[in-house]
Amino acid sequence: MLTELGTVQEIKKTYAVIKIQKSSACAHCSSRETCDISNKDTTIELINDLGAKEGDLVEIRIPEGTLLKASFLVYLLPVIALLAGAFSGKALADAMDINQTSASLAGGFLLMGIVFYLLIRQHRSEEYQKRYRPRMTRILNNP
Repeated sequence: MLTELGTVQEIKKTYAVIKIQKSSACAHCSSRETCDISNKDTTIELINDLGAKEGDLVEIRIPEGTLLKASFLVYLLPVIALLAGAFSGKALADAMDINQTSASLAGGFLLMGIVFYLLIRQHRSEEYQKRYRPRMTRILNNP
């Protein structure tokens, strides 16, 4: 399980806007001087089911398996769809005696677009929000 610490910056109804603190891994990283991530503050909006208040230090957890699965869905699945669509378009072009390049491009982008559409719909679903979103697990201090 991946764990990070953050400070509640703002409360919006049932959500908390949390500023993530740079992890200890950033301090030991050889790329910290040039890294765009380590030089910027990161904020995230999470469900405030612990009743945290502004200024509270909270622990945030992300299950490792869900992080890996979400990364696969967002990064690798569209590329697979692009390649599958391109090969399907080429096969269709051979069967219909049309330009292979155009059919491959159209097939690849069409299938990749469908996958992106489905991923966006899934991202908006309630089940996705419960499974993949980081969660506040505890309040470490109340200033």
